[in-house]
Amino acid sequence: MSPIVIGVSNVQSGRASRLGQTLLLGSKAYFDLVNQHGGIRGRKIAIILKDDKYEPDPAVQNTNELIEQDKVLFLFDYVGTPTLTRVLPLLKYYEKEDMVNVAPFTGADPQRTPPYDRFVFNIRASYREETRALVGYLYRQGYRRIGFLGQADAYGKSGEIGVNAALLEYGLKIVSSVTYPRNQGLETPMTSQVDLLRAAGAEAVIAFGVYDPCAAFVRDARRSGWNVPIANVSFVDPVIMLRELSQLSQPGVDLTANLINSQVVPSLDDRGYPLVVDFRAHNPLERDSGVALEGWLNAVVVTEALRRTRPNPSREDFIRAMESLHGFDPGLGVKLEFSSTNHQGLHKVWLTQTAHGRWQPVPAP
Repeated sequence: MSPIVIGVSNVQSGRASRLGQTLLLGSKAYFDLVNQHGGIRGRKIAIILKDDKYEPDPAVQNTNELIEQDKVLFLFDYVGTPTLTRVLPLLKYYEKEDMVNVAPFTGADPQRTPPYDRFVFNIRASYREETRALVGYLYRQGYRRIGFLGQADAYGKSGEIGVNAALLEYGLKIVSSVTYPRNQGLETPMTSQVDLLRAAGAEAVIAFGVYDPCAAFVRDARRSGWNVPIANVSFVDPVIMLRELSQLSQPGVDLTANLINSQVVPSLDDRGYPLVVDFRAHNPLERDSGVALEGWLNAVVVTEALRRTRPNPSREDFIRAMESLHGFDPGLGVKLEFSSTNHQGLHKVWLTQTAHGRWQPVPAP
């Protein structure tokens, strides 16, 4: 029987390649398990993968090829705000083709608001929800002067908007905002960004970036003696960032201390979630990666939708199946909220903090 073909364009090479590779590794591990047990009514799930290098132009070209040439059933596991944002008008252009993008690895607003929200099924919580959780945590800890570090593109801007919106609920605003260029490496100094935020009197920093530049920012802050709390969102891949910081730490300068991270999946040490237990049992190569767990979650959700379609489903059939998942629990103790009028699946955010060089859950307030 012919396979069910899914189209993926994400970052497979370059500075942020571990994000795309790890996310897809988690998804493929679950799809492999499904295929080993007969697939979907005898049809295997297959992936056509194209590398966009975390750049918008290749993402648009790849997406056009996946739709026009490869005739994929749906698009899946895209990575990043700057890439997905440029793809959204293309999805609207192909509106009559019933093409949707499922489970993008971004919490930005454009695909969650009209006119593009109907073309995307978001599983993860939004960046607004992540930033609200981080700001709330820092506020409860007594911090009022929050600085912001962001990637100089749509991703960073979405984070800045989210942090300011969350601070506004407390009558506050960002005290200073600094940026860095997309695809910047770990070797690039971040001392100027540190100095600007420090001079502005920031008591804590929320960062919207990728693991290398965010690790560089922490490195240069700590080496300069600036030990304020530094928080990141899920996109950073906290496991990779912490691994890099551990390797860069020196006697007397622990670069892993006083870090906070928002997550859209639970801690991998929390075996109270069936999703985590299943992931750890069947995905040994990346058991320490929350990004891989998110990929696994994405695959669990779309597989359940495929099981609800008729044999040889059309794209329209698949959309109806995704919208039918309202009330489905993928193993997180919370249920998806998808419907014909709502394409946002989950709103849950988990917070973690560093202790002894590891990420540990932040106790609920």
